[in-house]
Amino acid sequence: MSGTKLFSPFEIGGLTLKNRIVIAPMCQYSAEDGKMTDWHLMHLGNLAASGAGILTIEATAVTPEGRISYGDVGLYSDESELAMGRVLDSIRRWSDMPIAIQLGHAGRKASSEVPWKGGGQIPPGKPGGWKTVAPSDLPFQPSYDRPEALDRDGLERVRSAFAAAARRAAALDLNAVQIHGAHGYLLHQFLSPLSNKRTDQYGGSLENRMRFPLEVFDAVRDAFPAGRPVTMRVSATDWVDGGWDVSETIEFAKALEARGCSAIHVSSGGLSADQQIAIGPSYQVPFARQVKAAVRMPVIAVGLITEFEQAEAIVSTGDADLIALARAILYDPRWPWHAAAHFNETVTAPDQYLRSQPRQYKKLFDHRG
Repeated sequence: MSGTKLFSPFEIGGLTLKNRIVIAPMCQYSAEDGKMTDWHLMHLGNLAASGAGILTIEATAVTPEGRISYGDVGLYSDESELAMGRVLDSIRRWSDMPIAIQLGHAGRKASSEVPWKGGGQIPPGKPGGWKTVAPSDLPFQPSYDRPEALDRDGLERVRSAFAAAARRAAALDLNAVQIHGAHGYLLHQFLSPLSNKRTDQYGGSLENRMRFPLEVFDAVRDAFPAGRPVTMRVSATDWVDGGWDVSETIEFAKALEARGCSAIHVSSGGLSADQQIAIGPSYQVPFARQVKAAVRMPVIAVGLITEFEQAEAIVSTGDADLIALARAILYDPRWPWHAAAHFNETVTAPDQYLRSQPRQYKKLFDHRG
C-alpha cells in the first residue's frame, strides 16, 4: 500500500495509472513533414523509463496547416501514422507505461519557426511557412500574417480531421487522447472573446464560443473507442482583462463533463501577446482547485511543479487529482524515481536498471512486469 497520495493508483476513464504523475505533452519540433524521427524514439523512450503514471505525446497536428511549426508531429496521413507506429512499437518492447496523445490545431499560431531559431511566424510563401486559419481574421501579433477566418466548410474539415486523427490514434493502440484546447491554439481561439469576433453561431456569447470546441470533443469521443479516455487541456485564463477567464473555464468544464470527458488538464495563457502572468511555484494550481470544486471528473494540475513535497501537497490536499510535469522532467527524467525514494515508495523501473537501486532504498524499484 502507498503511504502517499502521489504514488497511489488512480483511474481515468477506465484506464488505471500506477501513480498520480503525468508526463505532459512537450513539443520537440523535430519531425520531418509531420513524421516522427529517431529523436522521438530517444526522447519518448527515455521518458517511458521514468516510472511516471502516463506519458503524453506532444501536440500532434490533425492537419498539415495545423502544425505549430514545420518541425511538428502530425497524425493526418498514412506516412505519419506509420512513423509514429514505429516509435511506439519500439517503446512498448521495453515499457508498459500507458501512452496518451495530445491532438491539436495551432490556428493563427501555426507556421512558426522552431524556438531555437527565434520562433515567430514564417509568412506564407516563405520556406517552412503557410497560410493560417482561425475563428476570425485577427493575427496573434500585428506583424503576423492575417489568418483566414474559417467558413462552414473549413469548420467541417477541422472537425473531421480531429476525428480522423482519433481513429488513427485508436489504430495505434494509444491508451488515451487529450484534445488541446489551451495555450492560444485553435480551440482556445474559439473560446476567447479576444480572438473570436464571429457573428454567427460560433461567436459572441459564451455558449456560442464553446460550440466548436465542444463539437470537436464530440467528434473525437465518437471516433475513439468508448473504453478509452478522452480528456481536454484548457487555459483557465488569458491573463488579460476582458479575455477568457476561470469562471468561463468552469462552465466549459461542466459542459465537457456532461459529454463524457474523462479528465481536464488545467493550464493557462498563450492566447494574447499582452498577457501578464504572475509566475511562481504552483502558480496555476489555484485554477485547478476552482475547476475541481465544480466538477466530478479528475483534474490535472500543471505549472512550475518541481519539488516532491509540493507535488504531494497538491494531490493530498485535494487541489487536483494528478500533477503534470513538463520542463521539470526534461531536466530530470528520473524525477519519479527520486520522488519515490524521498517518500519511501516503489516505482516501476526497467529490469535492465534494477541494479542501480541505491542500497538505502531497498524497496524503491519494481520491475515492469
